[in-house]
Amino acid sequence: MPASPGKPRPSPGKPRPPLRERKKAATRAALLAHAERLFLERGYDNVTVAEIADAAEVSVKTLFVYFRSKEDLVFADTTLLDALVDGLRHRSAGTSPAQAVGHVLRQAIDGPETDATGIEGYQRRIGNSEALRSRLPRMWADYEDTLVKVLAEPTGAPPTPATRLTAIALVGVARSFTSPEVRQLVADSPDTEAATLRRWLDAAIAQLDATARASPG
Repeated sequence: MPASPGKPRPSPGKPRPPLRERKKAATRAALLAHAERLFLERGYDNVTVAEIADAAEVSVKTLFVYFRSKEDLVFADTTLLDALVDGLRHRSAGTSPAQAVGHVLRQAIDGPETDATGIEGYQRRIGNSEALRSRLPRMWADYEDTLVKVLAEPTGAPPTPATRLTAIALVGVARSFTSPEVRQLVADSPDTEAATLRRWLDAAIAQLDATARASPG
């Protein structure tokens, strides 16, 4: 029987999550947003868990339902790293691994999150906190292992030492983007931050590709 005139038809597509799940997602997002804001304003070591919970209008107990520690609030946003993995995995034919990673980083530079999160987000949120700096190597090591697997996927063969070296180099580009040296380069440049970062990134990607061409298979 055809639908009655004026009666809305059910919208196709993915069903909307239940209200409980939507509320949980909203609470988690609020905690992350307030933590990021406070860390950027005052530095990680100068912000307490209680202050983050209060800003998000939840209890400290509720905060720990979503995050096991204050550190997890810094490293929970893996958007950029996920985009780098996805860009590498789905790169087009003829695009080198370095070019694929470079493309994602350029988008991050030009995106609306450049000043607060994205590329500089890790460095600026971490500041001088020794606790967080000790965790960064573990994050990059996990990312390196992921890239090794992604690089080996097209052949189906086990990763080789050359695969590992490529992954290390790609991690190096992303990692050095948050380094004190690159931040100083930006500070010393008469150009805008985005223009300086793009120029540096282009040079880094070109160097990686040149090294890959010169290396034995």
